[in-house]
Amino acid sequence: MGMLRRAWFQIHWFIGITAGTVLVVIGLSGATLSFREEIVDALNPGLSHPGAAPGAVALQPPALLAALEAQLDGRRVNALTVFADTGRAARANLAPLPGQARGETRGVDPYTGALLSEPRGDAFFEFVERLHRWLLLPRDDGKAVTGTLAAGLLVLALSGLYLRWPRRPLAWRAWLRLDFGLTGRAFLWNLHAVVGTVALVAYLVSSATGIYWGFDAVRTLVDNAAGEGRAVRAQRMQGGGDAGAAPAPVKLDLARVWQGFGAATHGDWSQVTLRLPARGASSVEATYLRAQPEHERARNRLYLQAATGEVTRHERYADKPLAGRLVNSIYPLHMGTYWGLPGRIFMMLSSLAMALFAITGWMLYLGRRRTKKAVRAERARFGQGATASGGEAVLIAFATQTGQAERLALQTAGALKSAGIAAVIKPVSELTADVLAHFKKALWIVSTFGEGDPPDTARAFARGFARPGPDLLHLQYGVLALGDRRYATFCGFGRKLDHDLRSRSAQALFPMVEVDVNDGAALGTWRAALGRVFGLSADAASSWPAADAKADVPAFESWRLVRRQLLNPGSEGDPLYEIELSGPASASWAPGALAELVPPAPPAAGDAVMAPRSYSVASLPSDGGLQLLVRQTRHANGLGVASGWLTVGAAIGAEVPLRLIANPSFTLVDDDPPCIFIGNGSGFAGLRAHLRERVRRGHGRNWLVYGERTSRHDAFFVDELATWRAAGLLARADIAYSRDQPERVYVQDKLRAAADELPVWVNEGAVIYVCGSLAGMAPGVDAALADVLGADAFDELIALGRYRRDVY
Repeated sequence: MGMLRRAWFQIHWFIGITAGTVLVVIGLSGATLSFREEIVDALNPGLSHPGAAPGAVALQPPALLAALEAQLDGRRVNALTVFADTGRAARANLAPLPGQARGETRGVDPYTGALLSEPRGDAFFEFVERLHRWLLLPRDDGKAVTGTLAAGLLVLALSGLYLRWPRRPLAWRAWLRLDFGLTGRAFLWNLHAVVGTVALVAYLVSSATGIYWGFDAVRTLVDNAAGEGRAVRAQRMQGGGDAGAAPAPVKLDLARVWQGFGAATHGDWSQVTLRLPARGASSVEATYLRAQPEHERARNRLYLQAATGEVTRHERYADKPLAGRLVNSIYPLHMGTYWGLPGRIFMMLSSLAMALFAITGWMLYLGRRRTKKAVRAERARFGQGATASGGEAVLIAFATQTGQAERLALQTAGALKSAGIAAVIKPVSELTADVLAHFKKALWIVSTFGEGDPPDTARAFARGFARPGPDLLHLQYGVLALGDRRYATFCGFGRKLDHDLRSRSAQALFPMVEVDVNDGAALGTWRAALGRVFGLSADAASSWPAADAKADVPAFESWRLVRRQLLNPGSEGDPLYEIELSGPASASWAPGALAELVPPAPPAAGDAVMAPRSYSVASLPSDGGLQLLVRQTRHANGLGVASGWLTVGAAIGAEVPLRLIANPSFTLVDDDPPCIFIGNGSGFAGLRAHLRERVRRGHGRNWLVYGERTSRHDAFFVDELATWRAAGLLARADIAYSRDQPERVYVQDKLRAAADELPVWVNEGAVIYVCGSLAGMAPGVDAALADVLGADAFDELIALGRYRRDVY
């Protein structure tokens, strides 16, 4: 992923694992409060609508206040709330007692003015509310903490949106496809991302309103900007006078005030709270909801002279500017009631989902930690990172395409460590002249790829090391070169590296050791050479794994050929077949895997064993079978041994000895960066497996660049591509039909034509996969990418493991 995405990813998971647990508490407590009033009413039947004696009439506010004050022993009533539904209990907010920060709110019998008993369950919800708003901390401290957590939730929501943003944002499937067919980490990520997308609006609203309530400075700034600040309201309560002026005595005539309220509202109200004047204020503030309010906090404010009931100011919610309406809507937005019952339920479910995010987030985080820990433990076991005083540690440098060179490097380090010799393991992509200057001895374990090339991750190093550079007179070295004698340039990279080291005056500890496909005898030569040079004891030698380095390679199993289909009838090219095999029920593989099979020897070979053939797997285990794309190979004496047998010779139902091989250099990334898939011909096999898995996961930032001969006979893939594109899971497809026009057009030409967009994808963290022919396509693709991206950027892409190839 690009630097910006990587930074946001780090921010996202850090906030998630630090603030996430506490956000769960806030979320669950908020969900508990969603239907507080309904639950309390259910627990206290009749309390919200006290029964009346026969013939009793609900008291008007003046009489209700007088009856209430008669039983309070001089305790002041700050505010009185009454309802147009005259049988509903009124509410009184009482002045706080000494030592109380806030006065209590009590129910009042609308017929007698008597204080009602505390409702059952209300104390529990008061506790939950303190937990939700202040985390049971002192009010001012708690507000700051919950405000900070709200800001963290805002960053989590926005960073999650950024990290998940698909190439085609209007394709709903890219956002909302929850795939229950996934398992393990892939399912956790899909669940985390899809539910997060659904709940995104709720979290943005909750976090913004939480910040408003959490920080007094923010609330004051917003309220004042909207003309709703406390100072403004206090001034209106004083009849518009100077808030700092000495209060003048005033006598409240609530009967006149109530009469004035009725005249001003024309009876269009359902609930009103009368805030009674205190400390010499000359006005009563009547905050009311209309009979059909826009929402539960669509408050209208009416200011009336306390002594005469004359209206001094009438602020209607509908007449407020947008800022004023938003400030008065903060609570219903936070609770979801702004959108009615559906919004209320949605906000409650989103609050409950906080627990889901914490669980899946922690599982994903711990999964990454376990993976990294296992790697560190394995490397530590073999001495990776060990140092020795005086710079005497041995450098073990490896270059690998399939992972075998790294495994041998770890085994070598383990043998040295058991003899008390410190070793430092590094991939050659991390080596520079400064690094080499710190070591007196270096062991190089390097693979050769294709026709003498270095592995992909070592290409930049090999190119730079071949140029003239500083002498390495201080360095003694040994080279273990891995190769395959079926190629003309056997161990070509190892031989070139040995040549370049000698050219820089480095001294060989022993002659280079060449290994043909893990030849046990050659590996024994390597171990013996190390024993002589480093004085390894018999005990150290016994720490080496068994001489056959293929011990960790699975055995061949019996599979059966169940289907084959010609994909390109009439093509100018050789026939291409889709081959399907069925195998053991326990068989499983990941995208990028290889199928290695052994065809029967042709009659002319007698009893000779033919070498295994490898094919890119074109399907997923969930597809129901192992699918390969096999191109017939034609020679002067007939069809190729393996391709001819699979496409023509073997009968349906024939037994096929086969094993599945992991392909570490061509694995699919775990997370969701953009991916560019490039290939031609039968190379569509490896790309198809990757694309199918990305589609299963709902990852839509996929770009396919693929080449075939003609659209008329070779477009076997177009229906599947059309399905992906319609689902918003294939952002772009550039198909090069080389022979549909007089001039030849290949995939490298399509890459150059996309020179404007290709660097954008790469800068956004794209991983590039290439699958197809080594001789024709691969060098052309390399050259095109180097031209479009720049040689240095292309080298960095390779070194970072973001350029992955399966070419043959």
